Amino acid sequence: MFVIFLQQLINGISLGSIYALIALGYTMVYGIVLLINFAHGDILMVGAYAGYFALAWLSADNAGDSVYIGELALAFLFSMTLCAFLGMFIERFAYRPLRSAPRLNSLITAIAVSLMLQNGARVLPFIGPNPRQFPRPPVSAVPLGPVSISNIQLIVIALSAILMLALNYIINYTRRGKAMQAVSFDLQASSLMGVSVNGAISFTFALGSILAAAGGILYACAYPQISPTMGAMPGLKAFVAAVLGGIGSVPGAMLGGLLLGVIETLTKGFISSQYADAISFSILIIILLVKPAGILGKKTGVKV
Repeated sequence: MFVIFLQQLINGISLGSIYALIALGYTMVYGIVLLINFAHGDILMVGAYAGYFALAWLSADNAGDSVYIGELALAFLFSMTLCAFLGMFIERFAYRPLRSAPRLNSLITAIAVSLMLQNGARVLPFIGPNPRQFPRPPVSAVPLGPVSISNIQLIVIALSAILMLALNYIINYTRRGKAMQAVSFDLQASSLMGVSVNGAISFTFALGSILAAAGGILYACAYPQISPTMGAMPGLKAFVAAVLGGIGSVPGAMLGGLLLGVIETLTKGFISSQYADAISFSILIIILLVKPAGILGKKTGVKV
């Protein structure tokens, strides 16, 4: 029983790392413009398809392991660059004109953008509605005492950790990151102090989209089938992770993603896979009732 627990814990950390990457996009955007970007999961889908076509063009599925890793790195680079521009495009033409409008308008627009991305992908002749098999490296197991971890899980966990550390460095130690923090703290005051508010917000969307693209390829490597609707469920669960950790808190998104991944895999391992989604979304209800600010979130007062 303990061995099964350890194995499910490893599986949960791998899945939770992907949720954490996606949740970071939600929490950064909310922290800076108080918007729940429900199109974020579909940017994950675009990233997965971009990686798929990059790998297909590079013929990586017919190459050796060492070559494939190099091709996979190029696919990550292409996908993350494409999604960064897509995120900035969506922010510029869908969200920026509504920045001073009631928050409900932006929320409805986010849902509309999500549906446009999903259905737009379905009607494109080179994508289509049918699922596709995602190419990935040959799966091999690495023994760790009584348990084992696959090379895919190692890639997922290691790359997720690297991206999270890189994000932490960008936010806390770069000029762009400090501008993001300033705009998040007080948008109007930041503008008066010479901070480019539009630039900071656009950069935030680009960063979130880069992480979503990476999460999309990692998710497709772990579960090698992609479709135009593949981003819906991971996107919703990443939103739950962001709320669990504290929406608007970057460390909270990381913690929430890992916790949700572990809870989901333990549910599948010890209860039933049929209850995994129900328990994941029950966590959202419970956290909103018990601690609405999340684990690492801060309570904020609203003037009336």
